Amino acid sequence: MTHTHSPALRSHSFVNLLKQFALHNKSVLDIGSSEGDFLQHFGRGSVGVTIIPEHVEIARQNGLKVVMGNIEDPAFKLPQTFDVVWANNLFEHMNAPHLFLMKVKEFLKQDGFLILGVPVIPTISPLTRLTKFRGAYAASHVNFFTRKTLIETLRYAGWSVEEARLFRFSNKTLDSLLNPIAPHMYVVARPNKEWAYAHKRLLSLEGYKN
Repeated sequence: MTHTHSPALRSHSFVNLLKQFALHNKSVLDIGSSEGDFLQHFGRGSVGVTIIPEHVEIARQNGLKVVMGNIEDPAFKLPQTFDVVWANNLFEHMNAPHLFLMKVKEFLKQDGFLILGVPVIPTISPLTRLTKFRGAYAASHVNFFTRKTLIETLRYAGWSVEEARLFRFSNKTLDSLLNPIAPHMYVVARPNKEWAYAHKRLLSLEGYKN
């Protein structure tokens, strides 16, 4: 059930993402779905994941499919794959962001992609003195990114980054002008089929097993 008065539709960024990537027609895995504010706008076959039982109950009462689970649990599995993995305001809370980026690939269809929304430290650092630009420093966050380090974090986990911007405007060129001051970024990325760990990294991983 989709509600036109949904809080999610008040976000210009979400509306632009919804339209540009036709998310209403795609199966989306919404990780950290909460009560389903975003999930209700995604296409048939979409599923939410949350660790909060009350949110599962509310979402199901609204006709949404939500499972309770922790994506960081190595045992977490799902029986299907999706067109898109959506994770907004989640990455900055994770104990192991790199492992998350490796794991979510298994939930994507062959041509699927990831949309990752993350609060970032603005490139123009003095802006962080203003409350509006301090979202990345929320007390519950344990990971901190700039636009550049966020992109590199995805690249070094085997993702090809196609876009990384605020999506405040539908026009990509106009929107990119906001990159130095944006307090939040949406990264759109696809698994890099040719990616592999560097040899030195593989040797390190062997050392960890010993």
